[in-house]
Amino acid sequence: MAIENRLYDHGGIDHSDRGLQYFSALYQSVLEANNTKPSITDGYDCSQNALVERINGILKQEFLLYQCNTFSELQILVRESISN
Repeated sequence: MAIENRLYDHGGIDHSDRGLQYFSALYQSVLEANNTKPSITDGYDCSQNALVERINGILKQEFLLYQCNTFSELQILVRESISN
């Protein structure tokens, strides 16, 4: 669904927990075919995924209130929102 609905041409990142479905060859091949890098938590600590979800929520609800004109503008906005 994320691949079908994305609004950009550059590669993406798919962040997930350590669920077995994310390690399957089929899932990984779909990511690769769509220029999307997998990002999987490095341990079995569920708080890692919660932290990522919280950051994504903050970005969507508080910082990305308007559509950026360029990818560079978006990168600056995300970087500033994370470091502030």
